[in-house]
Amino acid sequence: MQNIICLALVIVLSVLSSGCEKSVFSDPVIDASTDEAMKTSIEKIRNSLPEEEAEKFDDALQVLAFSGISMKDIFAEGAINTGGVQSKMRASLDGKTADEVVAEANRVTAEREERQRRQALAEIAELEKKKIESEQAQEALTAFEVLRSRFYLKDGSFRKEPVIELTVLNGTEHAVSRAYFDGIIASPGRSVPWHKDSFNYSIPGGLEPGEQASWSLAPNMFSDWGSVDAPEDAIFTVTVVKLDDAQGEPLFDAQAFSERERERLRELKNRYGSP
Repeated sequence: MQNIICLALVIVLSVLSSGCEKSVFSDPVIDASTDEAMKTSIEKIRNSLPEEEAEKFDDALQVLAFSGISMKDIFAEGAINTGGVQSKMRASLDGKTADEVVAEANRVTAEREERQRRQALAEIAELEKKKIESEQAQEALTAFEVLRSRFYLKDGSFRKEPVIELTVLNGTEHAVSRAYFDGIIASPGRSVPWHKDSFNYSIPGGLEPGEQASWSLAPNMFSDWGSVDAPEDAIFTVTVVKLDDAQGEPLFDAQAFSERERERLRELKNRYGSP
């Protein structure tokens, strides 16, 4: 590994330590037979170039020096493969003129950017599909209606105990074994709710299509539900966000497309557009 670092430093130092004198460009080439020969030949090429071209040459050198090196190369056969990595570094530069170094670096960069673009477009397509499925699930979930929702705290043995009362109607075409909800306790005219949390309920015997049920659920009194301090005018609103089928497998899931994925999709589309 130390030899690899030294070789990389030779390339970088060759870029940084060139003199100020410029000679007439006569297509000199890089001699990568030894570290010293490579350093000398790189300096010679750089000194033959106008300042703007020299800067392009500097950037191109560093692109090519590391373009063909991977972690697999470095740790080939379970050991640090210094010889193989050095050989690849030298081969990528040996015998090339300044124009050839820049042209090859441009090709390598273009290929890398094209691979990144293809990967990004594939990810966009995958996220778009997930987004559509989530929106379709959200639409399907409207058929599982919350007809009544109430929240209150009742006197308990040690402290107030939270109670969630729900009446639901399964208007879907599927039996449901578990339902998942988002609950919000808020007062009219207030933008910030008193409490917002998720909860779910495993339905004893399930709920067949067309069936209605009323439940009295008891969240953990030591959870945030047990600490709700809302005024009398607060309203408890419940939204269905996911349903499991009779086998316990996800049936509809409006939360499958997360906020993180939504932001990721937005970033990718801003940069790469749509597939």
